[in-house]
Amino acid sequence: MMNMGLTRDLIRLALREDIGRGDCTTEAIIPTKLQAMATVYVKEAAIVAGLPVMEAVFEELGGQVRIAHLVEDGQEISGKTAVCRMTGSARHILMGERTALNFLSRLTGIATFTRMAVRELVGTHAKLLDTRKTTPGWRSLEKYAVRTGGGYNHRFGLDDMVLIKDNHIALSGGIRQAVARARAKVGLAQKIEVEVDTLRQLQEALDTDADMILLDNMAPDVLREAVQLVAGRVPLEASGNVNLETLAKVAQSGIDYISMGALTHSATSVDVGLDIVFE
Repeated sequence: MMNMGLTRDLIRLALREDIGRGDCTTEAIIPTKLQAMATVYVKEAAIVAGLPVMEAVFEELGGQVRIAHLVEDGQEISGKTAVCRMTGSARHILMGERTALNFLSRLTGIATFTRMAVRELVGTHAKLLDTRKTTPGWRSLEKYAVRTGGGYNHRFGLDDMVLIKDNHIALSGGIRQAVARARAKVGLAQKIEVEVDTLRQLQEALDTDADMILLDNMAPDVLREAVQLVAGRVPLEASGNVNLETLAKVAQSGIDYISMGALTHSATSVDVGLDIVFE
């Protein structure tokens, strides 16, 4: 589930950013009590994500707009599709339109890109993970969109688990020292993952009690060697410049997990729109 507390904070910020001192156009033209109906469209093939966030936008504006879903988050559409119908205050529909559509467009884009990536893993046992390369303030929502598209979430923040990366290792004096210090601090309750760049480092990491090993920027043939060396003793994650073109080859190495920052930092927003309906 998305963190609704953080989501509402973000929505309030977005509405303050967009409305400012007031919607001078709508307030000048549209009568206070005018009611309206509108339809929201996703205009291209996509995996829909973000409809509950749209609802939360209009709740923040006072709850005078009701939304009926015509599809649900996670549903695949093949082309321009009406995804929800809204009725209520014409002023609130217009005031919340851009903020609501921005959330829908961005999250649907991430879910759609994630589904494309997941399809590259068919026939392997690899699971696709996201990263912390998220838009500041949007992490909970962007990770929700990844799950909606069929991916899995890695850690949400630095407090989730121990992930010992190259800079930690350099400042600790080595892999063994870093893992030992981490285990002494966190005990057995928290998982420890350690990043390695070479097969020599991998062997060193195997001699520690790390729970998981991250193989950074290794070519598919080296990943295959790593998988054979580890022989299932600990789960292995591959990371580093993974994209749609390389994803299948990485997965075919036999790796357990693949993390892909592009799911959130490079996904393209989809085309969405809102039209007033006259009946």
